[in-house]
Amino acid sequence: MNQWYVIQHVNTLDSPALVVYPKRVAENIHRMVSMVDDVNRLRPHIKTHKTAEGIRMMMEAGVQKFKCATIAEADLLGRTGAPDALLAYQPHGPKLLRLVQVIKSYPGTRYACLVDNRDSAAAMSDVFQAAGLRVPVYIDLNIGMNRTGIQPGEAVIDLYRFCAMLPGIMPIGLHAYDGHQRNPDIAQRTMDTDRDFQPVLDLQEKLGAAGFPHVIIIAGGSPSYAIHSKRPGRECSPGTCIFWDKGYSDLCPEQPFEPAVALVTRVVSLPTPTRVCLDLGHKAVAAENEITRRVYFPDAPMLKPVGQSEEHLVMEAPEGHGFRPGDVLYGIPYHICPTVALYDCLVVVEDGMIKGDWKIAARNR
Repeated sequence: MNQWYVIQHVNTLDSPALVVYPKRVAENIHRMVSMVDDVNRLRPHIKTHKTAEGIRMMMEAGVQKFKCATIAEADLLGRTGAPDALLAYQPHGPKLLRLVQVIKSYPGTRYACLVDNRDSAAAMSDVFQAAGLRVPVYIDLNIGMNRTGIQPGEAVIDLYRFCAMLPGIMPIGLHAYDGHQRNPDIAQRTMDTDRDFQPVLDLQEKLGAAGFPHVIIIAGGSPSYAIHSKRPGRECSPGTCIFWDKGYSDLCPEQPFEPAVALVTRVVSLPTPTRVCLDLGHKAVAAENEITRRVYFPDAPMLKPVGQSEEHLVMEAPEGHGFRPGDVLYGIPYHICPTVALYDCLVVVEDGMIKGDWKIAARNR
């Protein structure tokens, strides 16, 4: 990696810290845009970076449509002046009322959300109508993720018709997230993705025959972006590519993105001759993966994680390793999205120098 992450005067930076390299971010955005034939087919997810700077950089590259997962992210898109924002969530209760507040606060942003059943559709319609709104909705499809959504079939057409009759919402498309497609073989991942996506295309055709000729399709995430970007007639929703991480570098070697964020950590103790303890606990790097897939140290691949707690990461090192308390290590997270959510800000580094920070403005739900 040519040590692109090294920071001059790093001893002025407290650790653990999450560091962003804007030039690499810009290069990733350029790669993202260049992979699709029309920038208007892009609807990047902002859950990875959660920053106004990231949104602005994408808008400067021509991106006009975005996707988000939380009300805080939806609010940030409005504050940043994004023209079009999809809350990829089916809101209920207080979240639905908060969405109304966001929509009314930023009339320059066209907001939409997801729905996958009649009861939620009716409740959303009542709240939106009472607020004087008619909000676009996408039917959320379950094409194999088994997390949210309705199975493709006649029930989707019935729900689409039902939503079209409600006064507070208007159906405008289908949302199909295929985050379960994670085969590292791109040829097999392509076949699997196309197979699971075919029912979505069939639904679009049937909805057209049922009197809905302009059904928008929003497809995929980062692992399937290289596949959906080559298929016309659908919007694509990569997200991680703006920062990238070790996990997707391993899973998606066919994609041209490079890590643009690094962790700065220090050796805090040497409890045995072959143990190195770092200040990189659960609170500093996403810990949902098993312990060997949380952080990668490009300058010290020989270090093997053996234990982690709230404030500490214990690594097994070879005898005579040479590490000393206070030594700095740079790490690449395996999963950048939840790692970002652990920090208040990203430290900005340009040409090896610390230049300020980006506030992670949508960290708070």
